[in-house]
Amino acid sequence: MSERDNIFTRIREALTVAAHAHHGTGLPTTSDHRRVMPSVGATMDEQFALFAKNATDLRATFKLVKDTNELSAELLALRDAEKWQRVATHKSPLAETQAVGLGLPTLVTDDGYDKHQLEQCDAGISECDALIAQTGTVLVTSKSAGGRALSCLPPHHVVIARREQLVADLPAAFALIKQKHGVNYPSMISFITGPSRTGDIERILVLGAHGPKQLTIFCL
Repeated sequence: MSERDNIFTRIREALTVAAHAHHGTGLPTTSDHRRVMPSVGATMDEQFALFAKNATDLRATFKLVKDTNELSAELLALRDAEKWQRVATHKSPLAETQAVGLGLPTLVTDDGYDKHQLEQCDAGISECDALIAQTGTVLVTSKSAGGRALSCLPPHHVVIARREQLVADLPAAFALIKQKHGVNYPSMISFITGPSRTGDIERILVLGAHGPKQLTIFCL
């Protein structure tokens, strides 16, 4: 038997087995998923420590801030250090107020925008749906983060989150989306795990290849 025939024989054999046969009760459950996924810690402090470690390992910057005054000071320091000339944000109680407070030309994506103008902004400042401790991931949707492009086009994505938005793991993140949006899912759901990166060429890591080169996460 040729290797080609061997492959097709195995495929035909696999197609005779029901997809749920190995699980007994149907599709994998949340408990099934959690058994094979990394531990996230039992307390909120442990999960925050895990999120901070994972985000830092992935070349993101994560900072806990005590209030909006400290957040404003951190953003002003970033503005001055990186010499921002213009920023983009969206209409939200937190992100828009902080962006406008920088005293720079500000593009608000909810009002409609030219994608070329958005690309010329030095930073995109957005809120998020959740922080996922297990992977150091920021969960954003088109409803929470100013559309599809705000978190993608500017070279520096700044996320503003709140402590209560931390969830333990991916099953909890999907449950949160379902609870929050029901059947009215956003048109875009994105799991942002560190800055954009690729290692396709000679396995050399390059940041910013397909999106922001920097990711900064502030958590109130």
